[in-house]
Amino acid sequence: MNKKAENIIVGISVGDLNGIGSEVILKTFEDSRMLELCTPVIFANAKILSFVKKSFTSTVQFHGVDKLDQIIPGKLNVYNLWREGVDINLGKNDEKIGEYAIKSFVAATKALKEGSIDVLVTAPINKYNIQSEEFKFPGHTDYLDQELEGNALMMMVQDNLRVGLLTDHVPLNEVSSHLTEELITRKIETIKKSLIQDFSIVKPKIAVLGLNPHCGDGGVIGKEDDLILKPVLKKIFDNGTLVFGPFSADGFFGSGQYEKYDAVVATYHDQGLIPFKTLSFGKGVNYTAGLNKVRTSPDHGTGYDIAGKDMADFNSFKEAVYLALDIFRSRNQYEEISEKPLKIKEKQL
Repeated sequence: MNKKAENIIVGISVGDLNGIGSEVILKTFEDSRMLELCTPVIFANAKILSFVKKSFTSTVQFHGVDKLDQIIPGKLNVYNLWREGVDINLGKNDEKIGEYAIKSFVAATKALKEGSIDVLVTAPINKYNIQSEEFKFPGHTDYLDQELEGNALMMMVQDNLRVGLLTDHVPLNEVSSHLTEELITRKIETIKKSLIQDFSIVKPKIAVLGLNPHCGDGGVIGKEDDLILKPVLKKIFDNGTLVFGPFSADGFFGSGQYEKYDAVVATYHDQGLIPFKTLSFGKGVNYTAGLNKVRTSPDHGTGYDIAGKDMADFNSFKEAVYLALDIFRSRNQYEEISEKPLKIKEKQL
């Protein structure tokens, strides 16, 4: 069921309060036109955000609520998730701050599952200070994969540039052992489905990068491309998915070859993210594809070195909000079409 734009509720986890997360969130919604596109709600505490706001030039106004059913459409809402004071030391790594980052994220995820918010946008966390007996996940994506339906897949997005990963936070010396037929098939199917329902691409074309330099040069620089990737990609292609490759990764982006495809799949983290971040110029978005709910985040970290200095660029976070809204609308449209397929009447002769 489609919602009016301003009634799409964007839940926002506040991230590491000692980093630039709060700054980029508040700067994003200084533009009142953003509130015509959605109703944002930050999972944090209004007093803390008032304190953080003093560290940079801002005219943004927000509205504190104690219950999610008190959210005011078209306003920047702050859901008071806790009442106690929190010691903020901008730019400092602090385990206590990590606890509040996860408290915000877990509560926002719960609200997403229950339908109290429509999409989730997460501000950056510190992967080291969030670890505890209650939260033993490398980051956002792994927790969402557990809590939501589907199979999570990291996809980096900037306009028509979309980069997915076969393996993400895996040590380089373990990548090849992860590249099984089952994993490759599942990941490419997830990307294909996402391109269709989330980006409204009817017949997506997907390129896959080789693991080794020059795709192994016929086995001289490694055999994985010939023995694993090529046979699996052929099998997937023969089953009707427009997947191509493997392509030698070194010249794929520099030559502009990526522009011919709707998504590019890298075999490991840096192979995909280094060219993506080079090309996206700080406007890239991390999208968790493959789940039954929509989650995006900016493509940068906590930015301790510039926290509290009024230097943070909020464009990536703003793009994350835009993308979450676009995907939410695209999914709704896809579901409507799938439930009520167009019936074409045969012409009478």
